[in-house]
Amino acid sequence: MGNGSIFVWETLGTAILILLGAGVVANVTLKNSLGNGGGWLLINFGWGFAVFAGASVAAPSGAHINPAVTLGLAVADKVDWDRVPVYFAGQLLGAFLGAVLAWLAYKTQFDTHDDPGNTRGIFCTAPTVRATGWNLVTEIIGTFVLVIWILLSPGAKAAGDGVPQFGNSALGYAAVAFLVVGLGNSLGGPTGYAINPARDLGPRIAYAILPIRDKGSADWGYSWIPVAGPLIGGVLAALLYLVLPDLPA
Repeated sequence: MGNGSIFVWETLGTAILILLGAGVVANVTLKNSLGNGGGWLLINFGWGFAVFAGASVAAPSGAHINPAVTLGLAVADKVDWDRVPVYFAGQLLGAFLGAVLAWLAYKTQFDTHDDPGNTRGIFCTAPTVRATGWNLVTEIIGTFVLVIWILLSPGAKAAGDGVPQFGNSALGYAAVAFLVVGLGNSLGGPTGYAINPARDLGPRIAYAILPIRDKGSADWGYSWIPVAGPLIGGVLAALLYLVLPDLPA
């Protein structure tokens, strides 16, 4: 598969991921929405299904939809390094576009929300207790679990054209959706579990640009943590994968 095709599929898949992911948070957060007050579990399931939908659409490119996954696969020698920037570019653009689409879908709810200064969380993550080092550790651990699961999943392999295919051989991309729900339930409490640099940075940029009435700050001082933490977690997972004994055939 050429770099242009990878860029298109990753952009489309990541856009759907963020449209549905930011959409479920908007549904729970915004006052004049049917899902208002639906709670953390609804958000986690929404993000899980968002990952399923985005990954399924991006299947032709290997369904990374996450720079931490791309970097982990590259370190594990499953993706050519010259393709990494292409994946990153598609993922970041898709995340930005998905956030804009989520805002458009909920435009009237944003306009009538009674706390517009507190809408940043619809787009990007923030810690419940701000402690830089520990927030970073949380993101590293969550992403480590995600990427090592991908690398060790039954059926993980590289296709003939060099594009990696991964995921549970029986459940396909539904399996990673269950994992994301589990990560949110178990590890999402401290930081909102970005576990994906594009998922946080693209929508954060969109939030800074979009004409949301009386919106708050984009919190750029925190923004590096949900980028650096997942990338570190992805690399650590790949390094562990490289030293593990070969799986039985």
